[in-house]
Amino acid sequence: MNARVLRAADYRRMRWKNGGGWTIELAVAASVDDTAVFDWRVSIAEIEGDGAFSTFPGCDRHIALLDGAGMELRFDAAPAIRLDQRLKFARFPGEWQTEGRLLGGPVRDFNVIFRRDAFAVEVLHRPLVGPMVFLPEAATTWFVHIVGGQAALKDISGMELSTGESLLLEPDDAARNRVLSGGGEVIVIKLKRLR
Repeated sequence: MNARVLRAADYRRMRWKNGGGWTIELAVAASVDDTAVFDWRVSIAEIEGDGAFSTFPGCDRHIALLDGAGMELRFDAAPAIRLDQRLKFARFPGEWQTEGRLLGGPVRDFNVIFRRDAFAVEVLHRPLVGPMVFLPEAATTWFVHIVGGQAALKDISGMELSTGESLLLEPDDAARNRVLSGGGEVIVIKLKRLR
């Protein structure tokens, strides 16, 4: 697998159109289909006030609280969900009309959005204690975000990561494992292309 470390300078920070917050885009895969904005995107949102979320037709979303008291997600198509437990992910369709109501001041949350017809996605929050092995799988990309602590990718110099940095592992012709070792906590995302 091809390995790339993503640092703060590699991320893209964008103001929301409604002025209610910011999106920090950690990584994005451009769509091969001209009708879609992207195949998948991983980001952190800085939410300053109550307001509507953007819709993403044909996509599913995973979202979890990173910092702050939390918020309630209100939907047009389902009961509300409270995000008040740190890094406990909720999943919902991107086409739902969604409004976020803050529970006690600004929050930061972690987001994964992907085209459900093109990818099967798993999102996990895990402690990092010692080595974590990533096995090469056909059409599978791994994204690892260091929520806290430090880590290093074995066998490759310059692949040290600190809190807030990320590791992107993409398939290539070399069928080799990648081993991340260190201490702290991580969000691990497995993105397997379906077609």
